[in-house]
Amino acid sequence: MMFVSLGIGLVIAIALIAVVSYFTGGSVQQPSALTASSEVGKSIQPFTESSLNGGQSVSAPWKSGHPGVVMFFASWCTVCREELPKIEKYLSNHNLGATQVVGIDALDAKSAGRTFVKEMKLSYPVAYDPDGKVTTNVFGITNLPETFFVDKSGVVKGVYLGAVPVSECAKGLALLS
Repeated sequence: MMFVSLGIGLVIAIALIAVVSYFTGGSVQQPSALTASSEVGKSIQPFTESSLNGGQSVSAPWKSGHPGVVMFFASWCTVCREELPKIEKYLSNHNLGATQVVGIDALDAKSAGRTFVKEMKLSYPVAYDPDGKVTTNVFGITNLPETFFVDKSGVVKGVYLGAVPVSECAKGLALLS
């Protein structure tokens, strides 16, 4: 008897969900993961950091009037290992126009960061931020990975917390065009 009551209750619940779905168009509008951050709309001061590979320093793209994607990661971040090859493949197959991509190896050992960047085959410049000067003090990041989409004036247009899927990266790039 109890199973019959549970079955009837389940059927009624499913019917109610179907009716509500029908009358609401079957979807619920959620804020975009890219624009839900409190950082969106804030101005980010330009930065210049030493390159992870010891070459020229790496600067914020908006310092020279370019929109930019800033990807924060570290060699010890297991999620970053999954994210970066997919994003690298996407970026290498798409015309970014004036948008520049910059990586920031944060809170990491330099040798581990260099090895990681080589393994990931990253094509964009990577800054080395061992003490979190840019990561924490400029961007306010407390967890990795994070990706910021910043316009040519230094205003944050989108932030993705965690490993950015290719589809969200594409949406973020669209915010900069």
